Amino acid sequence: MAAVDLFGAAGRPSEFGRIHPADEQWLSKQPAEPIIDPELPIVDAHHHLWQIGSAAYLAGDLAGDLATGHNVVSTVYIDCVSHYRTEGPEHLRPVGETEFVLRETARQPGPAKVAEGIVGFADLSLGARVEEVLRAHLAVAPERFAGIRYSAHWDADDAIENGRPYVRPNLLADPAVREGARTLARLGLTLDALVFHHQLDDVIALADAVPELTIVLNHCGFPLGYGPYAGRLDEVHARWLASIRELARRPNIVCKLGGLVSRLAEYDYRTAEVPPTSEELARVWRRWVIGCIEAFGADRCLFESNFPVDKMGTGYATLWNAFKRISVGASAAELAALFAGTARRIYGLAETES
Repeated sequence: MAAVDLFGAAGRPSEFGRIHPADEQWLSKQPAEPIIDPELPIVDAHHHLWQIGSAAYLAGDLAGDLATGHNVVSTVYIDCVSHYRTEGPEHLRPVGETEFVLRETARQPGPAKVAEGIVGFADLSLGARVEEVLRAHLAVAPERFAGIRYSAHWDADDAIENGRPYVRPNLLADPAVREGARTLARLGLTLDALVFHHQLDDVIALADAVPELTIVLNHCGFPLGYGPYAGRLDEVHARWLASIRELARRPNIVCKLGGLVSRLAEYDYRTAEVPPTSEELARVWRRWVIGCIEAFGADRCLFESNFPVDKMGTGYATLWNAFKRISVGASAAELAALFAGTARRIYGLAETES
């Protein structure tokens, strides 16, 4: 599967953009911090579960991270090419991931509703025929399946990992993909869109072409800071911010805040002797997160952990402390939206916190 190609060897990461199993020994050196605003309800709007070769992050691993002090009441599982069916029609094999999530989360070891929402995968290039796949996901998890993620991130430079085998330039403009997106919208499902910062115009065009579709922009628009973009972050930020502001003019787009470890590369987790504090993370991420919040507003932004990918660079408790530091100055209503309310609304999660 394509996701395997993104995995590096165990131990300390050697390059940006590749997924390595978290180095628990290194993470144990992260300075302990008191939990900021420990009662604030959190919906972790983006995490994965997987077993790919020796790389494993399953429900028990997530439970350990959820138990580190923050009040995480619910989570949303996001596609990662995990446990697809190994037989049967090729286009239906991604339904195996939804089946896997149900099995893996059948026993909930803690108070959080793990994978209360499930975002899987279906190939939008099937056009209207994608409805069969979407209905198969819905049949498996009728109360929890919320939509799909379409990973369209592509860069011409070989230093940047593109990930999925179907990815190509201008993928979101493909007429079949847009027909698939219309089918998604007709069924009341969401589209998580993953593109790099220089592709954000593609998301704008898709939002205009399918205004009835709710599009969830992943990872703050996925700004790149390594490879050909190394040393050019101010230039990247200027281009990115202009695109973010234009995206925000489309009312059918919301923005996930997070996923800034492996591709932004604004701090070098590969060589750091000690993991960063939440103050250090807040300092390097603030302009990206605040740029999104100022453009979209709190009621169209939602925080995500992107674990275990971002566990390469920080522990769970410190990550959420960093997000809370960045959000200092927000009103109680804005905090409620950023950390839980927007995710509940977009993914159709229960309003109760019990």
